[in-house]
Amino acid sequence: MTSEPIRILVVEDHNVVREGLVALLKVADGLEVVGEAADGIEAIDQFRTHQPAVTLIDLRLPKLSGVDTIVRIRKETPQARFIVLTTYDGDEDIYRAIQAGAKAYLLKGMSSDELIAAIRAVHAGKSHIPQVVAEKLAERIGAEELTPREVNVLQQIVEGMTNKEIGVQLKISETTVKTHVNNLLAKLGVTDRTQAATAAIRRGIVSLETLENRNRLGEKDE
Repeated sequence: MTSEPIRILVVEDHNVVREGLVALLKVADGLEVVGEAADGIEAIDQFRTHQPAVTLIDLRLPKLSGVDTIVRIRKETPQARFIVLTTYDGDEDIYRAIQAGAKAYLLKGMSSDELIAAIRAVHAGKSHIPQVVAEKLAERIGAEELTPREVNVLQQIVEGMTNKEIGVQLKISETTVKTHVNNLLAKLGVTDRTQAATAAIRRGIVSLETLENRNRLGEKDE
């Protein structure tokens, strides 16, 4: 008797990448692609419909981020198993994904053999974290945490706002903004706002896609 194939859901918004993954997995022994999704909301629907054993998911997705999608699905199905497959290797991206419940974090430059091995490992209840990812995760765990307010201020810095503009936006005094800026500079280990913005994007603390989506929503409301 042969064992049942591992049922897989592929969540990726870029059609060519998703089609390539599906084609790769379809010819691998012991794997079966049962569903595809191009955004977070569709992923939740597809998961409910097909109940896959393992879900491959990108971090940056339309409508709902990969991390938020993982969180929502695991609220309904705590035993759901996820592999993050992404181009983003910032320590904050990795940390959030693992915190949300992902069992593996792979970069899209990995080999097909590594991907298939990760799927089998996660299906067996194991984790699969490559060395380079594990090192960045260790750095993030050892780093000093930004407060939610500091993250808000950092987002405004990335958007190019002055302290005065940030104060108006967040309804706090300019002096309070300066305090938050000084604190976040120290925590990030940088000396100025430009370096802070660069670090925020590189590490995945602030997502440019999220800011762009928020700005588009703001334009629609005007």
